[in-house]
Amino acid sequence: MDFNEYELQKMFGHEAAEDEDTERLKSYYFKSKIYNQIVNDLPLRILVGHKGIGKSALFKVAIDEEMVNNRLALSIKPDDVIGVGDNVTDFLKLIREWKIGINKILTKKVLSFFNKLDKNWQDELENFGGDTLNFIHSKISHSDLKDAINKPLLDKFLSDKKISVYIDDLDRGWEGRKHDIQKISALLNAVRDISSENRGIYFRISLRSDVYYLARTSDESTDKVEGSVIWYSWQQHEILVLLVKRIESYFGRQVDENLLMGKHQSELMRYLKEIIEEKFTGKGHWRDTPMYRVLMSLIRKRPRDLVKLLTLAGRQAKSKNSNIIKTVHLEDIFEEYSQGRLQDTINEYRSELPSIERLILGMKPSKKEKTASLGYKYNTSDLLKKIEMIEEQGKFYWTKTKEEPSAASTKELAAFLYKINFITARKQTSLGIDRKYFEENRYLSNKFTEFGYDWEIHPAYRWALQPDDPLNIFNELELNES
Repeated sequence: MDFNEYELQKMFGHEAAEDEDTERLKSYYFKSKIYNQIVNDLPLRILVGHKGIGKSALFKVAIDEEMVNNRLALSIKPDDVIGVGDNVTDFLKLIREWKIGINKILTKKVLSFFNKLDKNWQDELENFGGDTLNFIHSKISHSDLKDAINKPLLDKFLSDKKISVYIDDLDRGWEGRKHDIQKISALLNAVRDISSENRGIYFRISLRSDVYYLARTSDESTDKVEGSVIWYSWQQHEILVLLVKRIESYFGRQVDENLLMGKHQSELMRYLKEIIEEKFTGKGHWRDTPMYRVLMSLIRKRPRDLVKLLTLAGRQAKSKNSNIIKTVHLEDIFEEYSQGRLQDTINEYRSELPSIERLILGMKPSKKEKTASLGYKYNTSDLLKKIEMIEEQGKFYWTKTKEEPSAASTKELAAFLYKINFITARKQTSLGIDRKYFEENRYLSNKFTEFGYDWEIHPAYRWALQPDDPLNIFNELELNES
């Protein structure tokens, strides 16, 4: 292998799906069970998940697939909704602004697609009183469309009257302010109303988990859309299958992802032997461990983490003139990878807890904890004591969501660390460590009732918290079970 920048991106994929070539993305895309929960004829689907978990990739593949099947699918991005509701503070008026704005945007996009946008369309739309779908249908069906660019898609729309609307990337520029939260809540209410008034318009919206959480906990009206929420999560096995599919498609080989899902992870690792060592030959608990267990232990169940990790290792292999990623190349980049994930987390959740950096860095093991090898694992009581020690340096406050900032309690901070995947629930098994994430059991830590699990700082952050003693991490860190 020649791990130059072009080949690395071609092999592992672009970390941002919106920048990936559509055909390349489709060639390696793995459809998890979540895909069919989103792409269906239900009026509203809200896809919630962390950054880097694959929300934009799912939307991009779904739009392309629907269009190929002659289903009209539109994408609405932040640029399309700039200014909508910016100067409106009354919530009911804000919902109305969103309804008007979304109706205009999707009407303009459909008419432009069929080249039927004229100067009178906005006045005519208003006369239909919000009956957007019938207006679009009437406008197109009464036009001369014999030279339409996509006749099969047009015919399908005229017969079925169905439009899929994908709204993505709304967290761009998100700061967690009261008005930001109001706008998201108003949007969710608006699209719910539009889809109820227009049977045949299907909305799919992606939201970062922290954005949805603030909207859900700040506005009681969002309980009406809770049944439409799909939490996006991955199993480690699915991510390994996704990696195998990417590598096989890179080499031009076809694989059946259903067959891959039925294979043991040790069998899956054989597909990767052309690019990476099959066993980790390093230090501590990790020595002679199958490489898949190392990779899966270091990612936060997000495909983007795996892309980052292997891209960094591939660059290191290139710098050492190696044609395969070896253990030493991974060891050389663990600190850089860890610092990147730490900074990602701070950037992602600062809007919810402005002092998040002080909280996370405060979780760094003390000298006493390092000596006793207790720096990263806690029972519930010890975790709360650790956070209380950090609070002695100053209280933490949530972002101003109501009238005044509210102080965060110790238990709320612990739940927050779990929610952002900084800590995971852990249990020792005969096969290794069973780690549970917030998405898998969102109420595991609500009141810190004992569920038979302890708590642990995720391995992805450890080199950033302890850069002065990496050897100790290898000696102490236990890897995931298969």
